[in-house]
Amino acid sequence: MTAYIIRRLLLIIPTLVGIMLVNFVIIQVAPGGPVEQAIAQLTGEGMDITQRVTRAGAGETLGTVTSGEGRGTSPYRGAQGLDPEFIKELEKRFGFDKPLHVRFMQMMRSYLMFDFGESFFRDRSVVTLVLDKMPVSISLGVWTTLLVYLISIPLGITKAVRDDSPFDVGSSFAIVLGTAIPSFLFAVFLLVVFAGGSYLDWFPLRGLTSENWAELSPLGKILDYLWHITLPVTAMVIGGFATLTMLTKNSFLDQLQQQYVLTAKAKGLSQKRVLYGHVFRNAMLIVIAGFPSAFVGILFTGSVLIEVIFSLDGLGLLGFEAAFNRDYPLMFGTLYFFSLLGLLLNLVGDLMYTVVDPRIDFERREA
Repeated sequence: MTAYIIRRLLLIIPTLVGIMLVNFVIIQVAPGGPVEQAIAQLTGEGMDITQRVTRAGAGETLGTVTSGEGRGTSPYRGAQGLDPEFIKELEKRFGFDKPLHVRFMQMMRSYLMFDFGESFFRDRSVVTLVLDKMPVSISLGVWTTLLVYLISIPLGITKAVRDDSPFDVGSSFAIVLGTAIPSFLFAVFLLVVFAGGSYLDWFPLRGLTSENWAELSPLGKILDYLWHITLPVTAMVIGGFATLTMLTKNSFLDQLQQQYVLTAKAKGLSQKRVLYGHVFRNAMLIVIAGFPSAFVGILFTGSVLIEVIFSLDGLGLLGFEAAFNRDYPLMFGTLYFFSLLGLLLNLVGDLMYTVVDPRIDFERREA
C-alpha cells in the first residue's frame, strides 16, 4: 500500500502541471486580459488614471497618462491614443513584459512554494482573499454534502428493497423533478416564497449572519447562522441528491442479486441481517469512496449562482469575479490550490475503499 501511495503522489505532479498549463494557455489567448481590463476600467470612469493604478500601501503609481494623435497602434483594445511608455509600465506591472513560457515557469516556481502573490485589482494577497471567503463556502459545502448523504443513502436503500413498488415509482418521479429544476431557479423560488417576496417572510433575504450577530448569545449565534443558511443549503441539496440516490439504489440492487445473498437468505437470516450485515459493506463501497470528490465538487463548483442569489461572499463569487476581471493571480492561485486539493482527495477516495473493505489490495490488483 505504501508503494501505491507514493506512486499516486508522484503522479500528482505531472497531472497538476498539465492542468495549469492547459488553463494558462487558454486564458492567455482569450481576449480581454488584465492590461485591457485595467485600461478599460481606468479610462472609462473619467478619473485621474494615476490615482486608479496606485498600489495600496506601495505609495507609487504607474505613470502619467497622456493622450494625443499619432501615438501609433497598440495591441490592446482601447489603448489607442495612450502614451506607449504608460502601456509598457502596465505590462511590467502585470508581468506581461516577459515571454509566455517565462511567465508560466515563474508562476509554477512560486506556486511550488505556495506563494500565490497578490490580486491585480484587490490589492490583497490571494491567500488572504481565499481565507476570508472560505468559511462561507465551507459552510455551504459541509451542510450540503452531509444532508445529501443523509437523504440519499437511506432513500436509495429503501428504493432498492422496494424496487418497482408505488414508493419506488413515486420517489423516482420526485427525483426526476428535482433534477430537472436547476438549483439557482429553485433558489429564486425559495426567496420569493419564504424570504419576504410575495408570500411568507420566514427567512432572511441575504447574508450568512444578521447585523447584530456579534451582540447575540452563543446559542443565539448558532440559531441565527442556521436561520440564514437554511434556504441556500436547501436549494443546493435539491439538485444534489438525485444522482447519489440512484447510485445507491443500483449498487444495492446489484448486490441483492449476488449468490451470497441468496445463500444467506437460505440459511434463515432475516432481511435486516442480510441487508446490513452482508450487503451494506459491498454496496456502499462506491458511495462512501466518492465522498471526498463529491465534497470538493459541491464546495468549489456548485455554489457560484447560489452565492450570488443569496448575497453570500464565498469562493464561488470570488472565482467568478476573478475570471470576469481577468485577475490572473487570483484565478491561477485558486486553480492550483483546489486542483491539488482535488487530486489529494481523489487519492483519499481510493484509500477509502480499503477502509470500507480491508480485503481490497491495490498492490495485488496492479500486480
